[in-house]
Amino acid sequence: MSRPSLPIADQIWDMKYRFKTPDGTPVDTNVSDSWRRVADAVAAVEADPEKWSEAFYDALKDYRFLPAGRILAGAGTGRNVTLFNCFVMGTIPDSMGGIFESLKEAALTMQQGGGIGYDFSTLRPKGADVKGVAADASGPLSFMDVWDAMCRTIMSAGSRRGAMMATMRCDHPDIEAFIAVKSDPARLRMFNLSVLVTDAFMEALKADADWDLVFGGMVHKTVSARALWEKITRATFDYAEPGVIFIDRINQRNNLYYCETIAATNPCGEQPLPPYGACLLGSVNLARLVRAPFEKDAHIDGDELDALVRTAVRMMDNVIDASRFPLAAQAEEARAKRRIGLGITGLADALLMVGLRYGSEDAAAQTEAWLHRIARASYLASADLAAEKGAFPLFDRDAFLAGPTMQNMDADVRRTIAKKGIRNALLTSIAPTGTISLYAGNVSSGIEPVFAWSYKRKVLQNDGSRHEEEVTDYAVRLWREKYGDAPFPDYFVDAQSLEPLAHIRMQAAAQKWVDSSISKTINCPEDIPFTEFKEVYLAAWESGCKGCTTYRPNAVTGSVLSVSDTSEAAPQLDQGADVVYISEPLGRPETLEGQTYKIKWPESEHAIYITINDVIMNGHRRPFEVFINSKNMEHFAWTVALTRMISAVFRRGGDVSFVVEELKAVFDPRGGAWVEGKYIPSILAAIGGVIERHMVAIGFIKEGGHLKMDPHPNARVAAVGSHPGVAVCPSCGQVAMQMVEGCKTCLECGYSKCG
Repeated sequence: MSRPSLPIADQIWDMKYRFKTPDGTPVDTNVSDSWRRVADAVAAVEADPEKWSEAFYDALKDYRFLPAGRILAGAGTGRNVTLFNCFVMGTIPDSMGGIFESLKEAALTMQQGGGIGYDFSTLRPKGADVKGVAADASGPLSFMDVWDAMCRTIMSAGSRRGAMMATMRCDHPDIEAFIAVKSDPARLRMFNLSVLVTDAFMEALKADADWDLVFGGMVHKTVSARALWEKITRATFDYAEPGVIFIDRINQRNNLYYCETIAATNPCGEQPLPPYGACLLGSVNLARLVRAPFEKDAHIDGDELDALVRTAVRMMDNVIDASRFPLAAQAEEARAKRRIGLGITGLADALLMVGLRYGSEDAAAQTEAWLHRIARASYLASADLAAEKGAFPLFDRDAFLAGPTMQNMDADVRRTIAKKGIRNALLTSIAPTGTISLYAGNVSSGIEPVFAWSYKRKVLQNDGSRHEEEVTDYAVRLWREKYGDAPFPDYFVDAQSLEPLAHIRMQAAAQKWVDSSISKTINCPEDIPFTEFKEVYLAAWESGCKGCTTYRPNAVTGSVLSVSDTSEAAPQLDQGADVVYISEPLGRPETLEGQTYKIKWPESEHAIYITINDVIMNGHRRPFEVFINSKNMEHFAWTVALTRMISAVFRRGGDVSFVVEELKAVFDPRGGAWVEGKYIPSILAAIGGVIERHMVAIGFIKEGGHLKMDPHPNARVAAVGSHPGVAVCPSCGQVAMQMVEGCKTCLECGYSKCG
């Protein structure tokens, strides 16, 4: 097949995966050069690099196999980067020295671009005695704030965006505070949160029994299991977190049950990992493998799928040896177990092409069959690699064969592994693939349904201008090529029209043949009753899922881009949206009302004065411009720059409260200061606090930072959603975020929090 004729695919390749020199000069002249670079780099560890380079190139060609973005961007560049996507860090010791050593390791890992997961259950609860210093512990959440600040600081230094997962056991004494922490929209923004739910808790829930919250063998509090479950699900209903991880199920079904214990996952949840574990990801693009799409004999050729999987397993195994690692402990862990995460993308498109409705019983059965075939081919390929190169160092033949995956495999696979061993301890996982799926021509992402048949996006041109283009789903493009404007069959279904239990059915079907886990979002309508919402989590547990993540539009996390009710239309902009953006900056009136504020920063001899002027629009005040002045000439250049930039943003209209959030997130590496009894991390954060106070005072935002009114009802609408907290892309600034596989993904520029 030919290169996808989709500008967004070219743009993402150029921005994210194309090898360029430090001054921006392209080294890869086209995408084939990128494939060749990756193939050569991964084949370099082979005894016959030339032979395997050709095989790897053939797998990459036409986007049939999609290594994760870190491999596409880093392999063969000579850069000091890791090719692994995400990590779970070491167990956090319950001591001040151990905590900050763990923080240092996290910073080093994140500096190289790794997303990290941590279990904070090992830290003593708030108020517990700290022996030897006559003090009370501040609790895990206070240290999570420190991690959150570290992640922000690493990002502000210019490193790749960070992502973190924090887990806490359902029996930790601080679990109720952990569950509620994301009700504050400004707190722990760099973390995804998940509760580690045990089998014992689920039994207590069924029995409506009491539940002890325990640390160090001591019961700190006893609660109702049902009441605690209610708090978890109510928090998720209200602000989309925390997720739930069925941790005992994960450990019981782990191939390495005999030599490791898992207590955390990577940020998006598809890789439960032990301390210092690392995940390596890649996806088979099922949409590219369907033959005779939309015809009666549409199918995926099993032999072609087997061969592609075998090549992909070898490629990913080689990446373990080709990659650098931020920490020596991570390299040791990766090479001792050699786990990889081979998954899929384009599932929903492939189901459409073979005439199946995503979420139906038939679609779930076909998904299970495809995943079974991939798992079987993966294990046989890894066994052959073991015969050639050796089994993973911690391979215990008897224990492995007695493990959960082998009990489900057919006799031929078990005999082969008994004879040859196996090269990789775990092989399958389904990760978020939002960005690489766009790069591959906008195939449906991972295991998710098609988000929308098509939508509009703005494309940045070389001269700085933008033009609008339509981005169409890969399967829909094929349908149009075959049948023109013929109506879609009734099995065409998108994310907007699926009931939550259809999502669970698909996740459960895939999980049967995925030895790690699955990153998936169960999208729920905003008006779903809470009683029905709670049933989603119980259904996930009862159907064998290893975790559950839901997303319901809400006032804290905002709404994602909405689409038209017409199934074949592109998403339409809602003319009743709460947030609006003005195509041209507002003109300045002759006179404006405003307020001047004074900041006295302890390290500065002179005060800083901040003047904020407002404009009256539609009977409401909104901030229009900012002036920052000080006698301290050291501040002159940056205050002038900040004045001009903030004022330019204010004059464009819309929900400009994000300016406050960005300023308050800046941490001075020299340390902040105590001002009026409150710790302020930097002068810029102090300025952000002043602007926030002013916005609240004039009624532009509520306490907590949410937009209160439509500031300009006659302006051009460029954002949608029934809530004021609409998700704005942090990369391109457009209001075009969707929640996919537990990760917010931008429809405009392809940004993904996790990819």
